[in-house]
Amino acid sequence: MTQLAHITCIEDLRVIAERRVPRMFYDYADSGSYTQGTYRDNEAAFQKIKLRQRVAVNMEGRSTRSTMVGQDVAMPVAIAPTGLTGMQHADGEILAARAAKAFGIPFTLSTMSICSLEDVAEHTGRHPFWFQLYMMRDRGFMERLIERAKAANCSALQVTLDLQILGQRHKDIKNGLSTPPKPTLRNLINLATKPRWCMGMLGTRRRFMGNIVGHVQGVADMGSLASWTADQFDPTLNWKDVEWIRQRWGGKLILKGIMDAEDARLAAETGADALIVSNHGGRQLDGAPATIDALPSIVQAAGRDIEVWLDSGIRSGQDVLKARALGAQGTLIGRSFLYGLGAYGQDGVTRALQIIQKELDTTMAFCGHTDINRVGQGILLPGTYPLPFPQV
Repeated sequence: MTQLAHITCIEDLRVIAERRVPRMFYDYADSGSYTQGTYRDNEAAFQKIKLRQRVAVNMEGRSTRSTMVGQDVAMPVAIAPTGLTGMQHADGEILAARAAKAFGIPFTLSTMSICSLEDVAEHTGRHPFWFQLYMMRDRGFMERLIERAKAANCSALQVTLDLQILGQRHKDIKNGLSTPPKPTLRNLINLATKPRWCMGMLGTRRRFMGNIVGHVQGVADMGSLASWTADQFDPTLNWKDVEWIRQRWGGKLILKGIMDAEDARLAAETGADALIVSNHGGRQLDGAPATIDALPSIVQAAGRDIEVWLDSGIRSGQDVLKARALGAQGTLIGRSFLYGLGAYGQDGVTRALQIIQKELDTTMAFCGHTDINRVGQGILLPGTYPLPFPQV
C-alpha cells in the first residue's frame, strides 16, 4: 500500500506492469496492429485538445456521478472487455470485476476471458456486470452463451462489430503468442524472471478461456480450443445478425466498434441502447483515425435515440473529460486498468480508477464546472478540438 501511494498516474502502473507481466502477455495488451500508427494516435490526439481554464468559480460540491444506459456510475467510465485478462494476473477478470463493483462503475467481461461468466458472478456476489459477445459461426454456442450471460445476472450485452477478421499484431507473432502459447527458450527465460506472476498462476485453476473450454462439444483443452477459435469469427457479420442477437438477448444492447457516421446511423436504427466509438485500441485497422477525432461526426450522425460512448486511448481523467465535452455520454478503459492489474492485482485496478477520477474531478473544477453532466464543448479551446468530418 505504501508503494501504491506513490503511484500518481497510469504511466507509473504501466512501467511496473511491464516489469511484472511475462513479455508475451504484456505485449499482447500493449500493442497495435501493423505499424501501430492508430494505436499511438489514439493517445496523441487527446493531447492536442486544449482546455479553457476558468477562475473565481465556486468549486465546492463537485460530482463526477453520471449514468450509462440508465445505470448510475461513480464517473462516466466503464471497464472495457479485454481478452486474456486473466493472463495479466491470476484470476484477473474476477479481481477487476471486484474493483469495479467497489468503485461503482461497470465491468465488462470478454467472451475471450480466462475466468468464465460463472466465475465472475460467483466471486462478486452476483453483482450485475456487462458481457461482450463476438459473432461466431456456431450459432448454437452463441445462444447458449447469451443464456449463460442472463443466468450470471449480466445487465447489458456488448456486441463487438469490428473483429470479423484479425488485424496482424507483429509482436504476438514474434513472441509466439498462440493457443496454446509456444514454450520457446526466450519465453521460458522470460517467465523465470517473473516469479510473482508464476506463483499466482500456479495457485489458480483458471488458465484457459473459461467461457469456451468445456462449453463447446469437442473443446476440452488448449489444443482443441485453438482449432475451434481459428474458424469461429464470422466474416459474414451484418446488421441482420445484430437483430438476431437483440431478439435473443432482450435487454440493454451496446454496439462496439463504430468509427463511421453512416455506421452510427445504422446502429441507431437497430434499436440498440448505446454505441461505442472504438477502433479496438488500434489493434485492427491500422491507419484508422483516432477515436476522439471520429467522435464529433458520430455524435452528430447518431442523434438522440442512442447513447454514444468512446474507448481507445484514454489514459487519464482529462481524456474522459475531453470525450465528455465532445459528446460522449460514457467512456471505457482497457489498457489503463490492465496496467494496474498487471502491476498490483485488484489494488492496482482500484488505484487506476482513483487516479482517473481524481484527474477528472480536478480538471473539471479548473474548467469552471462542478457537475460532469453540465460539461460541454465550451470547456475546450476553439481551434484545438476536432470537428465533424466532411460527409463522403
